[in-house]
Amino acid sequence: MSKSLRDFHDVELAAQAAAGGRREYGELVRRHGSAVRGLLRRMGAAPSLADDVAQDAFLQGFQRCSEFRGQGTFAGWIKKIAARLYLKRVAKEARYVAEVEADQAEVAVDRGGLMDLDEALKALNETERMCVSLCHGAGMSHPEIAAAMNLPLGTVKSHVKRGLDKLRARLSPAQGDGRSIHVG
Repeated sequence: MSKSLRDFHDVELAAQAAAGGRREYGELVRRHGSAVRGLLRRMGAAPSLADDVAQDAFLQGFQRCSEFRGQGTFAGWIKKIAARLYLKRVAKEARYVAEVEADQAEVAVDRGGLMDLDEALKALNETERMCVSLCHGAGMSHPEIAAAMNLPLGTVKSHVKRGLDKLRARLSPAQGDGRSIHVG
């Protein structure tokens, strides 16, 4: 009885994909596609742009699949590819400017009273949002983010800390009921 593709570990699928296994790579795309698009959305990409960049990232990932050695997760590896592609695209489009309007800065509260992380991320400036998303969404280290964004390491650390502080303030309970939300 042969194993279904769903039964294979990501490392096994990536190894088979590196040998030309399109079906195996398709399973990796199925498993991680929504997480990659979600990261790109949190970084500020519009839904259609997130889809385009995710597709480009998975195409590049298929071409470079032999580079994935299983050190870390496949999801982290492909998210780093996607994040770097998005950063390149943003840098290329000089007209891209992310300004947060006062009305967008208000945090949306869902029916259960939980804060919406995506709305809270919109309240950060573009650089803070990208640094926080790359660090906590893509799992990139501060030096990796500094290299990808062409920023000094200290600046990246400041943006991540400031962004997390703003998120904590926005996502903390408004009623002061003693509970707190841990971000990062």
